[in-house]
Amino acid sequence: MSVSVSASASVPASASDLLSNSRYEKACDQAIAMCDGNLRSTIKALIMANEYLEAELQELQAAIAAGCAPSPARSDAAA
Repeated sequence: MSVSVSASASVPASASDLLSNSRYEKACDQAIAMCDGNLRSTIKALIMANEYLEAELQELQAAIAAGCAPSPARSDAAA
């Protein structure tokens, strides 16, 4: 299997792009560290987390479609 990567290395990155990339790099490092450096376990954990979030999203979409919208959140200042 081959993966195609666009050749946009000649385009200068903005400061926000660099910060965003740094955030993802840090998140990747943390995920790998949480799995003791095992990349296969890291990928498996991320797939499982994604599946969980997809299921949660489907449940919320079904609830909204059925007219069960959550009530607006109250702040402590309003109480």
